[in-house]
Parts: sequence; C-alpha cells; structure tokens
Amino acid sequence: MAARGLLRAAGAVFRAPSRAYAKKPAAKSKGKGVPKEALKGPEVCTDPTMLATHAMGVNYFKEGPEVALKPDSEYPDWLFKIHLGPPKKLEELDPDTLEYWRRLRKYNTWQRNRLKKGKKL
Repeated sequence: MAARGLLRAAGAVFRAPSRAYAKKPAAKSKGKGVPKEALKGPEVCTDPTMLATHAMGVNYFKEGPEVALKPDSEYPDWLFKIHLGPPKKLEELDPDTLEYWRRLRKYNTWQRNRLKKGKKL
C-alpha cells in the first residue's frame, strides 16, 4: 500500500503539465502563378494653379477638398521667421542663448562618441 502511494507521488512529479497555446493562423496563399499586387503611392498633383492655391496632401480626411491657402496676413508673424536653411554653426550663435548651449552639448556628445569608437578594450 505504501509502495502504491510512492508510485502515485513519483508519477505526479515526473508528469509535465500540458498546456495548449493558440495556434497561429495559416497564411492563405493565392498560388504560385499569381503575381503580388504592387503598392501604389499617393496621387501626385501636377496642376500648377492647384499647387499655388492649395496645400496638397494636408487634408487627412479620405474624402473632401484640399485645404486652400489663406493670404499671408492671416498667418502669425513667427511663421515667416522660422529658419528653414541648414543649421547654424556654433560660431554663428550667440553664447548667451539656450540654442548655443544645446548645440555645444550636441557637438561634445558627437566628439565623445567618435573618441569612444576608436578605443580598444
């Protein structure tokens, strides 16, 4: 009787729990001879009057007209003061500005990374 109890206990220890996970759905193939559909990009507007009077691609609705541009007087002044060219060099910036110190920090980080890259262990 004691042997039977030991066998039951040993069987419970050696049995691995069986858990079934959900199977991944099989991908349906269209066949070997069917070519894949090419991805289509957005439609490009080539009409010069539409490009001059509307902001093309700004409308995020699926249906509807493109957004018309307003006269410059209806936009804020800071919009036309934004620097759109290449970033200014450190020598061109004023040391009393936050932009100068952020740029200096970035340059120092780049320099540190370059020095670390060349080091051998």
